[in-house]
Amino acid sequence: MNNLLIRSLTGTLFVALIICSILWNRYIFIFLFLIINILCLEEFYKLVKSKDILPQKHFGIFVGSIIFLSFAFASINFIPLKLLLLNLVFIVLIFIIELFSKSKNPFSNIAYTLLGIIYISIPFAAMNFFFNPGFMENYSVYIYLLGFFIIIWVNDTFAYIFGNLFGKHTLFNRISPGKTWEGSIGGAIFAIGVAYLISCFYTEIFWYNWIVIALIIIIFGTFGDLIESLLKRSLNTKDSGKMLPGHGGLLDRFDSVFGSAPMVFIYLILIS
Repeated sequence: MNNLLIRSLTGTLFVALIICSILWNRYIFIFLFLIINILCLEEFYKLVKSKDILPQKHFGIFVGSIIFLSFAFASINFIPLKLLLLNLVFIVLIFIIELFSKSKNPFSNIAYTLLGIIYISIPFAAMNFFFNPGFMENYSVYIYLLGFFIIIWVNDTFAYIFGNLFGKHTLFNRISPGKTWEGSIGGAIFAIGVAYLISCFYTEIFWYNWIVIALIIIIFGTFGDLIESLLKRSLNTKDSGKMLPGHGGLLDRFDSVFGSAPMVFIYLILIS
């Protein structure tokens, strides 16, 4: 089986799983992304671990999971928003634990442990509020989250296609020489187009808000992609892992989400 077929099958199953979790039940989405959050943290800590850097992998995964679940419970009004402040206790514990580790580079360990949580768990946690960005009682809508992922996938897919067909001018040669302006522009055009189409079917949100959401995804999703490329380049590795056949690791597939989800979350709160 050639790589293109493997990549297509993996991508199709990956997309179908996320769409089904969004449309089926938000609790299914919470469960699915709790697992994805754990796997991404595992992948990240394995990636950065070296003889000089020993992040608190197990506690980092625990804290990242607690943060994700606390945001999820708050988004369904199971706990009050003010309880999210308790997450700061776990952040402080990361520093305290390092006091007893006898490590040669304690603050490097702390920094990478926190980086995994900030880089991965916070964006995933923020997506729980896409169902209810207005923090309203007994309110849940799937279109924000579904539209978010559709726009990301369209942007990434057509950036890849246009980059292969017409790419000549590199976007950020020092970090990612494979990405081009032509690809980015092609992806942006189709992402904005699909955002407008979504606004035609879901008219409760003004069309220009969907266009702004698309622009946020295009800009910050691209930065997220470049940041992940910077991480891999600094660690001298091509892929973040091998979990997804034909695609590499989970971090490779969610880099755009990590960059854009917090920004879209902020915008949804401002317009709600």
